[in-house]
Amino acid sequence: MADGPEFRTTMHFEYGVPRELAPGVVRIVANNPGPFTFKGTNTYLIGSGNDIALIDPGPDDAAHLDAILRTIGKRKLSHIIVTHTHHDHVDGLPALALATGAKTAGFGRRVSNSGTKTTSVSGSEIVEQDFMPDVVLADGSALAGDGWAVTALHTPGHAPDHLCLALSGSKILFSGDHVMGWNTSVVAPPEGRMDHYMAGLERLAERDDDVYFPGHGGQVADPRRLVRAFLLHRRMREQAILDCIRAGTNTIEKIVPAIYQGLNPKLVRAASLSVLAHVEHLIARGLVRCEGAPSVDRVLSAA
Repeated sequence: MADGPEFRTTMHFEYGVPRELAPGVVRIVANNPGPFTFKGTNTYLIGSGNDIALIDPGPDDAAHLDAILRTIGKRKLSHIIVTHTHHDHVDGLPALALATGAKTAGFGRRVSNSGTKTTSVSGSEIVEQDFMPDVVLADGSALAGDGWAVTALHTPGHAPDHLCLALSGSKILFSGDHVMGWNTSVVAPPEGRMDHYMAGLERLAERDDDVYFPGHGGQVADPRRLVRAFLLHRRMREQAILDCIRAGTNTIEKIVPAIYQGLNPKLVRAASLSVLAHVEHLIARGLVRCEGAPSVDRVLSAA
């Protein structure tokens, strides 16, 4: 739903079939494709010994669970690590934890309305839930097992609890949904914040990783170049929104068709929330004014 960066939409995989991407790194793709998940959610198994870990269990899907358990085989799964608690990444967690006895690890999240129904960015109905992992991974936390170790980087913006995970002894980064090669990440208020997302990109741009393994889509082979392209894209998008407001296109519902021409109707909600995130950032920077909290139909003006 964006122009600018060069996206990579080719991906070599079969659903339920493990694929080794690097020594000690195996990917299994869940069969939950869609406009926000691309081919599906990527689950990664890390480690070459008898004690391995898993990153993102994916959706609640019996076939995906079976594929994970077959790939684990007789080895021990010691930890299930969560990059963030969006449902396409964690709904399979309870069944996998029950089947393996593995400890959960992640940033953790408490929601104010746990157990209540809400609407996701895609428009589907979801139930808000807390996530209190067995092992809390803060920014800079390390987690290790038999022949594997990761370091957590807290990169909020797409989600407040989002983590990227650097694989020790390599220049591999599991980038979750913060950076993907097939499309830009959705930043959707109220939990998505553009200032946090941009800060995370700036932080990743300073690293020297060789490859990203994202939450959706194929690996990113030139990550610093893509991160810099995303930074430029976001800055240009924000300038385009500001130009619209200055020219009198002064509500989000009018701005969206002006800057997302030919947009798939299924993505209008996500685009509106992305523009809202940019508007909130422009207000915080003192460049835009709004009477009250900004919304899709509230009038905006240049400061």
